Amino acid sequence: QVQLVESGGGLVQPGGSLRLSCAVSGSFFSIGSMGWYRQGPGKERKLVASITTGDITNYADSVEGRLTISRDNAKNTVYLQMNRLKPEDTAVYYCAADYRAHWWGTYVSVWGQGTLVTVSS
Repeated sequence: QVQLVESGGGLVQPGGSLRLSCAVSGSFFSIGSMGWYRQGPGKERKLVASITTGDITNYADSVEGRLTISRDNAKNTVYLQMNRLKPEDTAVYYCAADYRAHWWGTYVSVWGQGTLVTVSS
């Protein structure tokens, strides 16, 4: 069974920085695209950033230039470096990844449990 384990959330002041990590564990053949989503209070879950196996990235307009997604394929881990944080970045952040259990299989999506980021003075 494949699981995603997130870490790095917490309380930070406006203008501060945090780094989220998400490690993929379990048995799988390969990992495809990975991404970070967030869900603020009373809001829908939305894509923050994604990264392909070829390191092509995509960002939501609201975080462009402040948040950076990266991945370490050797560690099966994806990161989200968050700088110049704003109160409106407060949300539960979820990691997601596509993986194949076997070489003949199709990609399946798996989600992490979420980690809370609170931006407040």
